Amino acid sequence: MTAPWLVVVDPQNIFAAPDSEWGSPFFADAMTNIATLAESFGENVLVTRWMPTADRSTSWGEYFAAWPFADRPASDALYELVPAARELSPHPTLDLPTFGKWGAEIEAIVGRGAHVVLTGVSTDCCVLSTALAGADAGARLTVATDACAGSTSENHAVALHVMGLYPPQITLATTAEVLAAR
Repeated sequence: MTAPWLVVVDPQNIFAAPDSEWGSPFFADAMTNIATLAESFGENVLVTRWMPTADRSTSWGEYFAAWPFADRPASDALYELVPAARELSPHPTLDLPTFGKWGAEIEAIVGRGAHVVLTGVSTDCCVLSTALAGADAGARLTVATDACAGSTSENHAVALHVMGLYPPQITLATTAEVLAAR
């Protein structure tokens, strides 16, 4: 089996900024733990970005109508990585217009059936969507619970509970537990 990977889901300004409708109040704490994990994973770190490029003729059209503040060009500063995430990975970001980032693109980088430690934002949307698709694809996922940021503490807890229902494909661990297992 290949070395495990750290995947950092969507550490972008739109999810970090306190004045953003999607800003997580827990982003800074999660980012501290993400940086600690990234040091341990070396070159096996991949950062993703959610991009507002989905086809508006699908249900994404209604989504952007519900969240007009996010209906901006992909080049908008809201979609840039936060400064602390810019140097986490030697690889280009994986930019996708989907909540879940698991698919052929990520498997081409980390490998099919890989062990991946998931971190990022938001626990109750993009991390959850990535984890469930990864489990279906046969990946071995560990969600670093304190290296994820939810929209609220309640939503974070619920998302972790749901992901915890998927062993052995998905396990939950703290940053300290992930590091101790390396």
